[in-house]
Amino acid sequence: MKRLLATALLLAATPAFAQPAAAPQPLPAKLPFSPSIRVGDILFMSGQIGQVPEGMDKHKEGFDAAVRGAMDSIGKILKDNGLDYGSAVKCTVMLDDMADWPRFNAAYLPYFEGKRLPTRSAFGADGLALGAPLEVECIAAFK
Repeated sequence: MKRLLATALLLAATPAFAQPAAAPQPLPAKLPFSPSIRVGDILFMSGQIGQVPEGMDKHKEGFDAAVRGAMDSIGKILKDNGLDYGSAVKCTVMLDDMADWPRFNAAYLPYFEGKRLPTRSAFGADGLALGAPLEVECIAAFK
């Protein structure tokens, strides 16, 4: 166990193993993060926010559109790296309003239809970036 932990810490601390993964689109130069980083056979993706179009109530179509927007962005990052949703092994969901949990699940599940579901954690988070009602980040594995 100690050897496994030491190896994991060494890999995590060695920048030569980490490399930026394919970005889905050119990013503004001032963003302080990469959309994804590949370390060995693992792809770490930054959180993708779902923004509600201006003037739309997040508890109507706007929220569902925000979920689809975040999940589509994750899908684009996966595809650009030769992966698909079935490659996701862990997702973390942050919701501005936990009352949206059932609506989130209803919009999220179709992305994994016919594929195994990744492990997942979710929590309420007040004040997400750019006023987004949700953020989803995932980790994927190359086969």
